Amino acid sequence: MKILVFSSLAYSLVNFRGALLCRMKEAGHDVVAVAPDRDPAVEQWLKDRGIGFEIISMNRTGMKPLEDIRTLLGYIRLILKEQPGVILAYTQKPIIYGGIAARLTGNTPFYALMSGLGYLFSPDGSKSGLVRTIFLRLYREGVRKALKIFVFNRDDHKDMLDAGIVDSTQKVIQVPGSGVDTTRFIQQSLPAGAPHFLMVGRLMRDKGVYEFLAAAKAVKAEYPDARFSILGRAEEFNPTGISKDDIPQLQSDYPVNFLAETTDVRPYLADSSVFVLPSFYREGLPRTILEAMSTGRAVITTDTPGCRDPIVDGESGIIVPPQDADALATAMRSFLQNPDQARRMGEKARSIAVDIYDVAKVNEILVGHMGLNQSASASASPPAQLVASQT
Repeated sequence: MKILVFSSLAYSLVNFRGALLCRMKEAGHDVVAVAPDRDPAVEQWLKDRGIGFEIISMNRTGMKPLEDIRTLLGYIRLILKEQPGVILAYTQKPIIYGGIAARLTGNTPFYALMSGLGYLFSPDGSKSGLVRTIFLRLYREGVRKALKIFVFNRDDHKDMLDAGIVDSTQKVIQVPGSGVDTTRFIQQSLPAGAPHFLMVGRLMRDKGVYEFLAAAKAVKAEYPDARFSILGRAEEFNPTGISKDDIPQLQSDYPVNFLAETTDVRPYLADSSVFVLPSFYREGLPRTILEAMSTGRAVITTDTPGCRDPIVDGESGIIVPPQDADALATAMRSFLQNPDQARRMGEKARSIAVDIYDVAKVNEILVGHMGLNQSASASASPPAQLVASQT
């Protein structure tokens, strides 16, 4: 069977879906990955594994009707050319326009992998009335005929129902995020010395960057040996983004080291003691949290959809209220006051990552639900606790 996989960024095909693409290929399917941009390293990686690659243009951010129509027409032409048996789309525009294209070309079996509801479901985004209304209607059209919709956390299904994106008859299934390769992100010993608190994420206000900075400043005043770092890409054009020009002043005002973006976060996780993600962005299930857990790191994160899902509060990490720098500082202090806490919580985090979030287990759930698993019974049901309630 031929499978088309629609994405909004070539790099994500390898970084987030590489193992899934390979699993579908191993099951005997002809897999074609689709992105709007050309990335030679990604194309070579796919070619080496016998996976096809096609480019369909897309304006990844914002709403530009003419460009979005071009994307839709590009998907339609590709579907008519390839005649796929299944289409899988992830991220917003591929889901919207891929779903519409699948319907317009004869209801090709279509599955949507919703890795998060994004900016318009975050506190700042909810104020964008007209844009939000248009977006919700487009999303509803995109998933209207989806055979199944996969979500990453327990809140997204309810919020999609409340927003009218889906109705109660549609099959919405919760899976454990994108998963994490626990053989690549192996458990690492904690570094010596006072705790090192590491945040990894795009530099955006609603990722909690300013809460991290304020908490670091408060804690550093009491514990001078503690270290604080942020690793992430500057966001020049995002509505809540922090630009490269802002970073020197932030490093001057706060005791935080800003690290350059990298393609391999593992050495930085190994050098950290505690992973911190104080996001109030509408996450799906942050891959960074899973990578930190797999590395054996305790996690401090917020009581928000997606962030809280993989954490057992008080056992594998600490959950704090969103947009509360004081609570975040208190959580950080607890690791400085209890030297064994990072080790104990990190070991629990690692065991959860292996037992629930291992990427091979996640992919078996996905291919099983899509009927693509030729090496095992396609009708086998995934573990009940991993399937979202539809009530």
